[in-house]
Amino acid sequence: MSHNNISLFIPHRGCPHRCSFCDQKAISGEQRAVTPLTVRETLKHAFEKPLSPGETEIAFFGGSFTCLPKEEMEAYLKEAYPYVERGQAYGIRLSTRPDAVDEKILSTLAEYGVTTIELGAQSMDDEVLQKNERGHTAKDTVLAAERIRSYGFSFVLQTMVGLFSETKESAYETARKVIDLRPDGVRIYPALVLEGTKLACWYREGRYLPLSLDEGVQITAQLMERYEEAKIPVLKVGLHAEKELEKSYLAGPYHPAFRELCLSEIYYQKLWEQLKEKPKGTYTVIISPKDRSVAAGQKRKNLLRLQEKGYLLFLREDEKQKRGAWQLQQGKEEKPCG
Repeated sequence: MSHNNISLFIPHRGCPHRCSFCDQKAISGEQRAVTPLTVRETLKHAFEKPLSPGETEIAFFGGSFTCLPKEEMEAYLKEAYPYVERGQAYGIRLSTRPDAVDEKILSTLAEYGVTTIELGAQSMDDEVLQKNERGHTAKDTVLAAERIRSYGFSFVLQTMVGLFSETKESAYETARKVIDLRPDGVRIYPALVLEGTKLACWYREGRYLPLSLDEGVQITAQLMERYEEAKIPVLKVGLHAEKELEKSYLAGPYHPAFRELCLSEIYYQKLWEQLKEKPKGTYTVIISPKDRSVAAGQKRKNLLRLQEKGYLLFLREDEKQKRGAWQLQQGKEEKPCG
């Protein structure tokens, strides 16, 4: 089923901590203050056009929503809840911290039609959390997940790769622990060095070396595969290409098509696993037309890498070929497409 979020960003609202990497205004592109009145206006405008109620969710992103004062939190929810009551949206989604979802808060959220809670876990390594000044522990995430499930909410975990002091092993261990919690989805964000953050200071001091784009893609691709194998949907990878983000960006694995780069890396690794068992030479790969860009790679990177290993590949599109799969034939067809 397709999904439509009417997203409302509340940068830095409610959050009691300023983490090493955080500049929510740059990440969301939201610069003006969001008030209950602007929420009312935004939702009124959004629902003027036909939307499918069963696919539409109102989403509060950006800050730590449940850290807001109760009156303020309810003021936002009161603007959104009537659309749920009238059946124009099936629910409300919000993002918050693992240490900000106690029983009273969850009870309030249930009263206002909240359906999904996203937790900014970022890592399941306590040392990484502490050094990045997250202000919560991995156990807080585990306990929050249990409470959220007990109230019948869906829950999503947001994680990051390339945080200060994180290793590949730590990133993979985080994925293993996330899978154990069986969330309804995950989001993966690369840690970027943004102007005005502590990471920016540490980067300039030489204390922090961010991942390169290739490193970020390779690690994230591995994580995506692990979640796929565990049947946990990866809802989002990378950050939106926002003007404020690009203006604040200093270093790190940023690319406006980061997810596609990761999918292309997965495609390459799987294709290589099959090819390396075969004699070097020329092959035709029959693919779905929808897979052309990820199969070839950006600027034909995948084809060039395999050519360096002794495998000259030509791509042929076939509408009957299932997306994400391919057929491999030895030799070159008369009209190669690669």
